[in-house]
Amino acid sequence: MLPLFYHPIYTEGIDPSARFPRERYRLLAERLHKHETIELREPRLATRDELALAHDLRYIDTFLANQLDEKAMRRIGLRPWTPAIVERTLRIAGGSLQALDLALETRGIAGNLAGGTHHAYRDFGSGYCIFNDVALCALNALQQKKDQRILSLDLDVHQGDGTASILAREPRVFTCSIHAQSNFPFRKQRSDLDIGLEDQLGDLSYMEILERAMDEIEADRFDLILFQAGVDTLAEDALGNLALTREGLRKRNQKVFELNAQHGIPIVIFMGGGYAKPIELTVDAFEDLFQQAAQAVSSARA
Repeated sequence: MLPLFYHPIYTEGIDPSARFPRERYRLLAERLHKHETIELREPRLATRDELALAHDLRYIDTFLANQLDEKAMRRIGLRPWTPAIVERTLRIAGGSLQALDLALETRGIAGNLAGGTHHAYRDFGSGYCIFNDVALCALNALQQKKDQRILSLDLDVHQGDGTASILAREPRVFTCSIHAQSNFPFRKQRSDLDIGLEDQLGDLSYMEILERAMDEIEADRFDLILFQAGVDTLAEDALGNLALTREGLRKRNQKVFELNAQHGIPIVIFMGGGYAKPIELTVDAFEDLFQQAAQAVSSARA
């Protein structure tokens, strides 16, 4: 059984008039409810102390008090903000931390039907991201076991700039981002390994690059993988510049999940970006992602 964390506030906490495709969470949850090998669980609220592992306290407190200024809110997006934005944000971070704990406990796979908020920096948010749950999970895991080697594997179409910035001075976490070079953010940060892809790159070239990268960083040597699994690399995505097919994404996912099957490395899945038109194409790809993860869990326990 694959444990995934989800709450209706993932959709309802975003205003219906916002540009962000909020319905993708509800539509995906409705589909995953039908999968017998997937269990949806309610996420808890992350605490202020937990957030402080990755973020500046002044930024945390200003956000929690709903006192960010207009410039800060505009940089994040998701406007107009709803009264539920604080709870939504805390539940997303809390769900990712719960998925982390389950993956470490079982040496398996767990995930969040949100998160992957990799554009959030230590003291400000950006690009639909308020707190960086990828960096937060990395630092939380190191609190639990100091000598872990952690791979932050970001395969969203956009560079994980906030993650790279927050974790830049943490040698126990290796940050790898494979993204469209021409896409947002236009001012890139330095990950331990950045691979900027040319526009309209398709399945075959993408998989060749991914496999070389995994070999180069020796992905099988890590104790934990944080998988930012955005599907905005799809050809139909409104905010992506690549040309992957649904089958290409399935091959990408399988390459990552093999690290759990073959080496027993715990994996935490963060949903990341996906903005296809129609949005059902994004939901299809995310359903594939979590169904593949559930199959990997079942196979490991057989």
